[in-house]
Amino acid sequence: MTTTETPHTETSQENHVTGATVWLTGLPSAGKTTIAYELAGRLRAEGRLVEVLDGDEIREFLSAGLGFSREDRHTNVQRIGFVAELLASNGVTVLVPVIAPYEDSREAVRKRHAAQDTPYVEVHVATPVEVCSVRDVKGLYAKQAAGEISGLTGVDDPYDEPRNPDLRIESHTQTVQESAAQLFALLTERGLL
Repeated sequence: MTTTETPHTETSQENHVTGATVWLTGLPSAGKTTIAYELAGRLRAEGRLVEVLDGDEIREFLSAGLGFSREDRHTNVQRIGFVAELLASNGVTVLVPVIAPYEDSREAVRKRHAAQDTPYVEVHVATPVEVCSVRDVKGLYAKQAAGEISGLTGVDDPYDEPRNPDLRIESHTQTVQESAAQLFALLTERGLL
């Protein structure tokens, strides 16, 4: 007598890890990447699978050759959104500190996630341009003021502020740890951690 064995599959909730994409949008030097890495450290310490898709690294490796025209920026955001959804659908918490200045580009990423039933959270790091220009982490505001570059998001290129983000972080009024804790609390509340 032979029996047919079916492969064992993990179905209990405790064995299922939910991934999610957390997109941190905001002006250059708003604090997006700093907050993302702070949260990533906390999540890794708790044993979570986490990836940070840093905009500068993506531009260097995945989107090399793209410029900063509206079309190229849209293409860059869609590439990042595709990778983020792929990782998130496989149980990774993906933190995406990328400007993504155009609402239609961000909405296309949100729709891709919704179509795959992958959790997506949009966070607006709402630091005023005056604060960002003082921080000027990469010297972009100084270069723009000196006429060395143009097309700086929020200065001489548009930035569509999210109308209904899942979370708005006022990073200029609190510490990095407080900002990361605010985001951690939201993800916990939504059952994504």
